[in-house]
Amino acid sequence: MERDDVHELKEVLDVVSEKVPAFLRDVMYSREAAERMADAVAIFYKKLVEAGIPADEAIEMARGYMINLSDIVGKEMKFGHKQRVEIDKEEEED
Repeated sequence: MERDDVHELKEVLDVVSEKVPAFLRDVMYSREAAERMADAVAIFYKKLVEAGIPADEAIEMARGYMINLSDIVGKEMKFGHKQRVEIDKEEEED
């Protein structure tokens, strides 16, 4: 990778690591998003019970249905940080 390309990629990763967490916090963790998730989980649970799944099993399945976005975002941000560190090292070597 050429030095200019490496520098440009580093800048893009810096912006992404700054903007994406704020975006997710504002959009994914908004009141409206919470209401949509609650509705989706409630409907999922209700449909499981209506289909004959015992309530205790349906609860466990509904818990598994929910996704903890902070875990996903945290892993992605760590990946992005690792990539920036590697780019920084590569720039130093050039």
